[in-house]
Amino acid sequence: MNLRAVIFDFAGVLCFHPTREQAAGVAAACGLSVPEFLQAFWANRHPYDAGKIEPQEYWRGIARATGRTFDDGLVAEMVRLETGLWNRYDDRVLAWAAQLRAQGLRLGLLSNLPAPLGHRLRETRTLLDRFDHVTFSFELGVVKPEPAIYEDATRGLGVAPAEALFLDDRPENVEGARAVGLHAELFVSWEKFQQDALARYGLPAAASSLRTKQELRQ
Repeated sequence: MNLRAVIFDFAGVLCFHPTREQAAGVAAACGLSVPEFLQAFWANRHPYDAGKIEPQEYWRGIARATGRTFDDGLVAEMVRLETGLWNRYDDRVLAWAAQLRAQGLRLGLLSNLPAPLGHRLRETRTLLDRFDHVTFSFELGVVKPEPAIYEDATRGLGVAPAEALFLDDRPENVEGARAVGLHAELFVSWEKFQQDALARYGLPAAASSLRTKQELRQ
């Protein structure tokens, strides 16, 4: 297999999903329990991630769905708090990505995420400078698993779909990638990916499987 690129999802691959404690803190800020917050948080996510609705509309939709009212100040606070949910990077994955790049593979980042988080990542550059091409849903106006978002990623990297491997933690996004000709793997955990997939794709093992101190911050 002649892979020339590896494309990484953001949440669930490059960074960990929020802990229950983190989710509880954000839910409490708007007067919700964790279950009702998470249900409303994900219910209308695709239009927000696609940049089709503004943060005010998205968060006021959550308020309506849960019988609450969010004023402008609370909306601004929720945007700030949500951005902070996604700053626990997995340094093992990042170190392996750097190893791949040093060996000549091209690296892509492909993620569904909303404008406030995407702008924050673009402004800091700490994470994005590690990648040869970045595809964010809110900038493109489409979300995974729509074909156009994968096509943007491979086009930006200058590779054919069959020359790239995509890693994502959601089955529907993996299937969407495979539908346009990408190799794709469901990323359940770093440990499982190392055990099950590395040899299959002829990729080098990580130089170290030990978690290092996190140095990246949004």
